[in-house]
Amino acid sequence: MEDNFSDIALNAKIASKQIATISTKVKNQALLNIANNLDKNKDKIFEANKVDLDSAITLVEKGEITQSTFNRLKLDENKMRDMIQGIKDIAALDDPIGKVLLKRELDEGLVLTKISCPIGVLGVIFEARPDVISQISALAIKSSNAVILKGGKESVNTNIAIMSVIQNALDNTEDFPENVLNQVFTRDDVAKMLKQDEYIDLIIPRGGNKLVKFIKENTKIPVLGHADGICHIYVDEYADIEKAKSIIIDAKTQYPSACNSVETVLVHKNINDDELIKALENAGIEIVYAPDSWHKEYGEKKLSYKTVESIDEAIKHINKFSSGHTESIVTENHERAKLFMNAVDSAGVYHNVSTRFADGFRYGFGAEVGISTNKIHARGPVGLEGLTIYKYTIEGNGQIVKDYAEGVKSFHHKDI
Repeated sequence: MEDNFSDIALNAKIASKQIATISTKVKNQALLNIANNLDKNKDKIFEANKVDLDSAITLVEKGEITQSTFNRLKLDENKMRDMIQGIKDIAALDDPIGKVLLKRELDEGLVLTKISCPIGVLGVIFEARPDVISQISALAIKSSNAVILKGGKESVNTNIAIMSVIQNALDNTEDFPENVLNQVFTRDDVAKMLKQDEYIDLIIPRGGNKLVKFIKENTKIPVLGHADGICHIYVDEYADIEKAKSIIIDAKTQYPSACNSVETVLVHKNINDDELIKALENAGIEIVYAPDSWHKEYGEKKLSYKTVESIDEAIKHINKFSSGHTESIVTENHERAKLFMNAVDSAGVYHNVSTRFADGFRYGFGAEVGISTNKIHARGPVGLEGLTIYKYTIEGNGQIVKDYAEGVKSFHHKDI
């Protein structure tokens, strides 16, 4: 099995070099073929998903997976529509590869250029979310990366069905290389993936804290992702209560198990919050006033609630307990909003909107490979640009460093 995985990783590396040079036209045609094939075969995918759901119900009853995990597993017409549209949206985006990021004349006839290029091979490990396969596959293709995907065992039938449909579309795309997309299935495969630093350039985990922590502690490969989604909403003393009610209810109930769902609400002491609390309870939200931990991700219609003395206390609380994902302030005072947005250290900081906007599709990225709380390379929803890096090229006409070191020639560093 070790040799087999090494072969998969090696073939993916070879494929990453091949896809790096194919045209935008071929990549876009591949994406449109995938979108059309998913639409044609959606009933087949729903049937596979039903098999997984039937098995998952038993796992929920046994306590082996949570209800929120079950919810993420389910595919329906709405999710399928979004999957297909997301792929089409990615096809319509500009190609992120080969963009000139900087052009500088170092000296006459000596030109430095910074150009965007693919990362190479991505290893993506995810739990329960079968729609992740189409999102990441589409983003990888458009950004000219190869990818090895490992989904959760609870969605294995759905994952196989979706990948089969996608691969069939790629097999029928002229000039598209083999082995760009790869799928593995076992926990043993995860351990082997984490050792393939010779071939895999970036690991992207999409799952709970336990998974992300395990991955970060067991690989030399750079890891992009987030462990928790501890998102906050602060209701300032200058807040419009109607806005606050609507924003918090949306952020908690629209999709409670999402990583950008609000988990803690902070309310300024000068707010008469009786009306707010009543509205939240009427929306079916359970309010926890004294949680055993403020670093708590519920993943259901439940949130922690705290009264704070000032905006400064709110900011300190968030910076201490947040996972660095997404936070929002509700206020009509723009100076206080500006203070909050500058001082809070998270990947997304909002004013008068729901935390649920933290999403690659809603940002216009077409889709996302995940949300990153890292402070290097990519942060927030990671779309096409987050899957690129850059290289430097120099074009000249026989220049040598010796001339510059000895003062025969000098640099003038002129941006062009």
